[in-house]
Amino acid sequence: MQRWSLFRRAIAEDVGTASLEFVTAGMILLLPMVYLVLTMAALQAGSLAVEGAARHAARVYVQAPDTRDAEAEAERAIRFALADYGLDPSEASVAISCSPRPADCLRRRAIVTITVEVSVGLPLVPSALTIGGPLTVPLRSTATEQVSRFWGTP
Repeated sequence: MQRWSLFRRAIAEDVGTASLEFVTAGMILLLPMVYLVLTMAALQAGSLAVEGAARHAARVYVQAPDTRDAEAEAERAIRFALADYGLDPSEASVAISCSPRPADCLRRRAIVTITVEVSVGLPLVPSALTIGGPLTVPLRSTATEQVSRFWGTP
């Protein structure tokens, strides 16, 4: 009989602590998981933005009638793609290279390569942790297109 009374007393004293344990353990496990999901979503959005910007810029570049229009169209495509994902286009680094002649990009069968690089900031990072600059992850994408063999023909 005495064992049952000790058991009942132990159960009665434990009332109400399960919810506290659940909330504590839930916060310890849930908060890092939520931050991980937010960070991965920001990096994925940045990755898609950079890849789309480079690909679309290369496509419009090789279809332009001259180099000045090609650069303007490529810059517009990059601005649009990055802004569509909430990234600042002015912080992007863009490099355009051509082969076989670097000075003559728009000639038949020339290869145009556009590289877009941008840094994506980590979400919810307090300013106290960004002493040497904001905490960012650099993302880069390169796209290559060939100028049509019919380029420049009426």
